[in-house]
Amino acid sequence: MNLDQARFFMVEQQIRPWDVLDPQVLDLLENLPRHQFVAESQQKLAYSDIELPIGEGQQMLAPKIEAKIMQAIDVAESDEVLEIGTGSGYMTALLASLAQSVTTVELFESLQTTAKTRLGSFDNIKFYLGDASQTWNDLKDYDVIVLTGSCSKLPDSYKTKLKLGGRLFAIVGQSPAMEALLVTRLSEHEWLEESLFETVAPPLVNAEAKQTFKF
Repeated sequence: MNLDQARFFMVEQQIRPWDVLDPQVLDLLENLPRHQFVAESQQKLAYSDIELPIGEGQQMLAPKIEAKIMQAIDVAESDEVLEIGTGSGYMTALLASLAQSVTTVELFESLQTTAKTRLGSFDNIKFYLGDASQTWNDLKDYDVIVLTGSCSKLPDSYKTKLKLGGRLFAIVGQSPAMEALLVTRLSEHEWLEESLFETVAPPLVNAEAKQTFKF
């Protein structure tokens, strides 16, 4: 299987038809080898329109969702980015390829260890281990925040960690009705919330909706 050709077809047959037309994003997706961020046994599936298991019960988002995220958040080379859920490291690599710096937080040490080996060529990534499902108390604000798993309700704590003009991407809701949101901070007490598309994504661990009981 020609993986370079598969990556080209991914961009042309999955990404472009989903209205991802930003040249910078398309070039990045075509040039960054996605198959290097999955297990060797999964490399032939790396460019398929599916979520891939990455261990610890976690999944890698489908390529078109990753592309939509990158187009929506519009990363600039001066941006400081916070990523919640390092996962395979692929989204981390996309972010770090464009941003000044990326702080990425992972709950599972095994996933973080693997991602670190895949991201060894980057010098602008800081790795942290911990539960960031509700907040990440590092006393910093960010230009861009990305939650790579879904949450039943978007924590206000992440909205307040945005700098003025900062953008936050999150998938919010409960299956089968979730929506991808882009939140932009307009002022100290004002945010613009935009619904981008409907989708379903695995929840961040510890961010699942609490079970309700009927009597």
